[in-house]
Amino acid sequence: MSGNSVEFDSVRRVLEDVIAGIRKVYVGKEDVVKLAVATLFANGHLLIEGYPGTGKTLLAKALAKTIGGEYSRVQGHPDILPSDILGFHIYRLDGSKEFVRGPVFSNVLLIDELNRIPTRSQSALLEAMQEYQVTIDGVRYPLPRPFMVIGTQTPLKIGTGVYQVMETLADRFASSVKSYYNPLEEEEEIIAKSDSIIELPINQVVTPGELSLVISSIQNLVHVDEAIIRYIASIIGYVRNHETVLYGPSPRASIHLMRMSRVYAIIDNRDYVIPDDVKALAVPTIAHRVKIREEYEVEGVRSESIIEEALDKVPVPK
Repeated sequence: MSGNSVEFDSVRRVLEDVIAGIRKVYVGKEDVVKLAVATLFANGHLLIEGYPGTGKTLLAKALAKTIGGEYSRVQGHPDILPSDILGFHIYRLDGSKEFVRGPVFSNVLLIDELNRIPTRSQSALLEAMQEYQVTIDGVRYPLPRPFMVIGTQTPLKIGTGVYQVMETLADRFASSVKSYYNPLEEEEEIIAKSDSIIELPINQVVTPGELSLVISSIQNLVHVDEAIIRYIASIIGYVRNHETVLYGPSPRASIHLMRMSRVYAIIDNRDYVIPDDVKALAVPTIAHRVKIREEYEVEGVRSESIIEEALDKVPVPK
């Protein structure tokens, strides 16, 4: 990497090294690791649903370490205030003020149990996740770059004292994934590695500044054909107009699906997006943005099944 340009092979190497670094400590769930890294390189945020102790925090910390970035964590609870996330001003008697930065000023911010945070404090994340800045008492403060929020949520069916993640906030997450328990053979590997994992034996493979350059270069390195763009729009349109859907994915879903497809193409050593990239990412980028009508929801209809139906029905470009 030099100057303001990044070669395709350099980007692919960085992607491979980041994924390999995380896998040193994160056992199994290769699809989750790949999605998390692709979300970061697509300049997005990731929402993970899962039980306690299923590696969500480890994934966030490992991701931060591979990129040499600052990691912060916020534990969700009903009493959390916006200032606990963003920071606050201290005003002195002489009229001066000092800004105390909150945990949002980091490269990788883990919001654990996001759905235990009341909506007022959830709203505090909207500006940060969309505009990469926060406004405190009328003063704007830019966030470090790259900046990624990894939000975790407890499944609603088992959670007590949980809130729904706001629709507008869910829409800010580029992707979502479910992360539950590892199979038995991987559980044995987790136990065997447990002592060494505490130290996170991961090498930094890129600096935050280099990573920002990589992220900004990807759109010029991977071609997205008009037919692929039309395919993405058709999938989104199919889901939006489905009879079971109360409201569907916003244009952000289309944009994130395209951007993340570019990253998947690079991981597969291609400088162009193919329909299989879009298919692999359709559920992770769309499902959390879809609300099923209540009468269909009680019958067991889920957003994932509507997206799978769209992938079956929408013509695939040749």
